[in-house]
Amino acid sequence: MSTAFALSGVTKRYENFALRDIDLSMPEGQVMGLVGVNGAGKTTLLRILGGLALADTGTVEVLGHDMPAQQVAAKSDLGFATEDMRLFKTRTLRWHMDFVRSIYPGWDEVYAADLLRRFDLRAEQRLAGFSHGQRVKALLMLNFARRPKLLLLDEPTTGLDPVARDEVLEALADVLRDEARSVLFSSHNTKDIEQMADTITFVHNGTLLASRDKESFLDDWRRVICHGSWVPDKAAWPEIAAVRQNGSIVELKVRQFSAGLLERMQTQGAEIRSADPMNLEDIFVTTVRAGGAA
Repeated sequence: MSTAFALSGVTKRYENFALRDIDLSMPEGQVMGLVGVNGAGKTTLLRILGGLALADTGTVEVLGHDMPAQQVAAKSDLGFATEDMRLFKTRTLRWHMDFVRSIYPGWDEVYAADLLRRFDLRAEQRLAGFSHGQRVKALLMLNFARRPKLLLLDEPTTGLDPVARDEVLEALADVLRDEARSVLFSSHNTKDIEQMADTITFVHNGTLLASRDKESFLDDWRRVICHGSWVPDKAAWPEIAAVRQNGSIVELKVRQFSAGLLERMQTQGAEIRSADPMNLEDIFVTTVRAGGAA
């Protein structure tokens, strides 16, 4: 299977931040969610893939092209959407569509018209009259209508109210269902990632904590509540990422859950009260606090 992108040993240093030794790849046709708090390194990673920043060390390949040597070829099939991008408020959306079409020969006018309908946008309206949510959808439409093979989305739902955020995610999911695309979608909102992604990647303080398919994360993690005097030593129980005791109740965050693990706990005197699935946000926060791989 071909890869949409591949990073090997990538490092990028700034005065107060460094992205360190990133090894990451994604097969074509998948949606990867990049999860991290603000300042974790998500935007830096996306900028390197988009040819907007040069890695200090390591190799970068995008759509089979070496970066930055072959970035012109890569960018012809690459879309990049970020909340920081600004459209011209005094111009209409149609003006922007014509401008993008003049640069990219792959622009699909029929598909653009369909996206306008799906996103509920008016081409002849000036951008000054667009809401923030409409501007986000306009930016996505301008990227999608080029039919890029790889789409990089940097925090596209930041600053949206709940209704606009839901509209953007629904519209984006609708398009992705129809078209097999490779998408790298960054956000500090784990609910967005959990809704959209096939694969989840955790980034924190410029390092890669974990990267796995979404179902593996959700299947392997459990919040286990025990009753009794037994409190595990995490060094002797590597499956347990976090322990919290409140009187005779012990809460465990388990990253490698199995029936055999529960049996081992019971042999130590633990009375298992419950073993419940964890959501992605809880998994991410626990991974960061544990300081290790998920």
